Amino acid sequence: MAATSTLLRFVFALVGPLMPLTLSSQSATAESWQSITPEAAGFQSDVAEKLDAAVGEGKLDGLHSVLVVRNGKLVFERYYEGLDERWGRSLSLVRFDAETKHDLRSVSKSIVGLLYGIALQEGLAPALDAPIVDSFPEYKDLAADSDRRRMTVADALTMRLGTQWNESLPYDDPNNSEIAMEFSPDRYRFVLDRPFATKPGTQWQYNGGTTALLAKLIARGSGKPLFDFARDKLFDPLGISDVEWVKGIDGEAAAASGLRMRPRDLAKIGQVVLNRGQWNGKQLVPEDWLAESLTPRARVDDILEYGYQWWLGTSPVTGEPWMAAFGNGGQRLMIMPNFDLAIVITAGNYNQPGDWRLPVTVIVDYVLAALVRP
Repeated sequence: MAATSTLLRFVFALVGPLMPLTLSSQSATAESWQSITPEAAGFQSDVAEKLDAAVGEGKLDGLHSVLVVRNGKLVFERYYEGLDERWGRSLSLVRFDAETKHDLRSVSKSIVGLLYGIALQEGLAPALDAPIVDSFPEYKDLAADSDRRRMTVADALTMRLGTQWNESLPYDDPNNSEIAMEFSPDRYRFVLDRPFATKPGTQWQYNGGTTALLAKLIARGSGKPLFDFARDKLFDPLGISDVEWVKGIDGEAAAASGLRMRPRDLAKIGQVVLNRGQWNGKQLVPEDWLAESLTPRARVDDILEYGYQWWLGTSPVTGEPWMAAFGNGGQRLMIMPNFDLAIVITAGNYNQPGDWRLPVTVIVDYVLAALVRP
């Protein structure tokens, strides 16, 4: 679902190390979370110790951190050690702590979804029903194609462009769509020019190329690179001062998978969602955009649905609705509004088919199982 180590090894061989985009040290200082005891937050008192024990017993291999916020306060955070990567480049063994940034991989997509809503409200991005090819006038042949003109911004937000796209193939296979996009002369033309598999707007298909398109629309409309727009409108107001957005081969931010952030800072994104777009009384993300983004738009399978670059579902433990950002390797931002709860998980199980099992186990068997006052 995100750029993989195989892909990035190819990239390094061709163009050398990918340089991260890093926020200036002049940005706002990160704010500390106010803490609350697990008992006061409605959890069993030993929830964190049970996690520690499971990690020590080898039951949660690859887990790097867990952070839980409830009612706007930090309930607990745990950091471990393990092998890690920066967008496919090995970092060897890392001992994680509250100051250590971590790859978010496809969690980046959901943050791009928030940024699109901000740009839309400011009149800097096309309306959702706009044909997406109209924003790329350099592709006159595509704009003249009546079928292409049926692809809207909303279809990109919901990953329902209708074009052929396959990220399920091994990442050393040149037919993997993400690899092909990364190595294409023009990533945006590549995404827009895929053959059709279904009619636009009718069927969900995981497609990191949609996020690349959305990021380009933000950049063109605002006149700023995606990273600069994110800094001005979201990161700086949140006091997120230590963040990276890795560049792809073409020199632009890898919108779908390149963010690296500290868990405490990712939790701020979760709290903004819980606060209906607000942080410290300031509306950062339009409230109506969040409501629209977190409304199910596409059926993924029997369990999962999809909104505007956000995953949606229902807890098997509590029956409560949740929304989440997922990332390759086990990265998670899980939000449960009815419990005023945000959970951040980082992990190092990159490119493993069952990487989802670790975060699900942590959330269901340890965090939610420890709730005594829902």
